[in-house]
Amino acid sequence: MNIPELDELYALYRADLYRYLCRLTRDSAAAEDLLSETFLRALKGAVTFRGESGVKTWLFTIARNAWCESLRRQHPTVSTDELVTAQYLADDTLHTHTETRALLHRVRELLDGYGDRPRNIVLLRAQGYSYAEIAARLDITENSARVIEHRTRARLRADLTKEGYE
Repeated sequence: MNIPELDELYALYRADLYRYLCRLTRDSAAAEDLLSETFLRALKGAVTFRGESGVKTWLFTIARNAWCESLRRQHPTVSTDELVTAQYLADDTLHTHTETRALLHRVRELLDGYGDRPRNIVLLRAQGYSYAEIAARLDITENSARVIEHRTRARLRADLTKEGYE
């Protein structure tokens, strides 16, 4: 695998991997770090890729292994299995699931009320698109995409706080 192929893989799978890592870490900054780590490992391990699984499966396996290693670094005295189980169980209660779904539903309703451009920018950012990609897609400047996202998120936070969401 050479660099142009890695660029193509990045373009194809970046958003899916980012969402996956966000779900695992519950932290966008950590997910971005792990996404970078995933593609670094893919670049280093490309020569050993034998094609026994699909490329997407291979990348997701690298991402999961990077996440598990980050958990081990954060909690060196606890086994990885215990950490992964605790991570899933913490998120697996009916109450938490119901609250999260209600919040997501309300966020979508509010975003729909803010207009197409603010909604699209926030949703594209949430999917892992860069400001440059969003700007090109929506025919605006990169700086406009940043400002609109910032203002929309601030408005969303304020509206949710008024409604009792935290």
